Amino acid sequence: MLQGFKGVPRAVWMLSPGVFVNAVSSFTFVFVFVYLTGPRGLSVTEAGLVTGIGGIGLIAGNFTGGGYGDRFGHRRVLLIASALAGGALTLLPLLPTTALYAALPLAQYALGAIRSANAALVAVIVPEGARRQAFAVVRCVSNGGFTLGPPLGALIATGLSYDWLFVADGVGTLFFALWTARVVPARSAARAPAAAPDGGLGRGVWGELRARPAVLVLLGAILVVDVVYRQQYSTFPVHLADHGLDTGAYGLILALNGAVILVLELPAAVALRARPPLRVVGVGLLLVGAGYGALLLGTGIATAVVMMVLLSLGEILYKTPATAYVADQAPAHAIGLYQSLYAGVSASGVVLGPPLGGALYSAAPGLLWPLCVVLAAGAGAAVLWAHAEQQRRAARPARPAHETGSQPKAVAG
Repeated sequence: MLQGFKGVPRAVWMLSPGVFVNAVSSFTFVFVFVYLTGPRGLSVTEAGLVTGIGGIGLIAGNFTGGGYGDRFGHRRVLLIASALAGGALTLLPLLPTTALYAALPLAQYALGAIRSANAALVAVIVPEGARRQAFAVVRCVSNGGFTLGPPLGALIATGLSYDWLFVADGVGTLFFALWTARVVPARSAARAPAAAPDGGLGRGVWGELRARPAVLVLLGAILVVDVVYRQQYSTFPVHLADHGLDTGAYGLILALNGAVILVLELPAAVALRARPPLRVVGVGLLLVGAGYGALLLGTGIATAVVMMVLLSLGEILYKTPATAYVADQAPAHAIGLYQSLYAGVSASGVVLGPPLGGALYSAAPGLLWPLCVVLAAGAGAAVLWAHAEQQRRAARPARPAHETGSQPKAVAG
């Protein structure tokens, strides 16, 4: 299997330990609501407002971090965002409660910028053709860290205090900045951003995307599926509880997601590296829909496990190839911007998923899972259609010059 990763540059392998430590320490998002309503004494409504604003900051950071990198350098933006987020998280326990309304969204914005800047940095230092494997490596170590983080965070919160959660998260983020500065030399990420074709901003974001309709379809599909995918963190545990399965059962089922990804992510990246990316992504989105479809057969341990396995397989198939495809399709002057667009839509479910899913589950619980199936299946079908269209265009013969009116003029003798 290692032969399949020969094209991944040394810088990506060296970056991975920092990504792992940062992911392990990124446990505050799991406990922030409990922290605000507990030690900080906010009401549920106030805590919801703070976390909601923080979620908007997170999405905004995802949408902008890569674009900043196109202008100022991806390594530089990653280091600045990591230092800002790490400092804000470390100092957050010392701030008065009223300051949390600004400090937490600021930290979340910086964390979002880290995600898109890191993806853009990987896309820049990895040559086309090896990006799928490179992103798989980064995702694998990141998922490993996220698997260990929550139980470690619970130990810190119960053994020390919730304040130490933020200190540990901040220190881990600062470590990531120092590690990146050490193992990714400026020269390896100093590829000057290419100028736009007209020397300015080119055709603009919309013009660039219209010239790449498959990317537009993919981004729309990922936006829809992320809202569906993240129901596993909001309405799904409520659904399990309503059917007699406690928090312990939910934790074990959720751990299955991390286990499947850790075992299969890298082998899948190697085995499927020559497959058309949009076809792989489309099948992955269909599997996400099939996962929620398993819940239509009834709710118990068996169907919940089937649901999580299918969801995890779908995640493996769609997330890494989609990230790499967007990087490969980006114009040279906008690699970071395209990674920001993908990062933003692929995290939008963090903000949109809980309120939309919760509202539907409260009003008509029997409709939520069928709708998830339909939305994911529709998104998968749209991506498969975009792949088929792309293939048809590639196979279409070029029109003769006399039909396009582009034949050369006769030279006067």
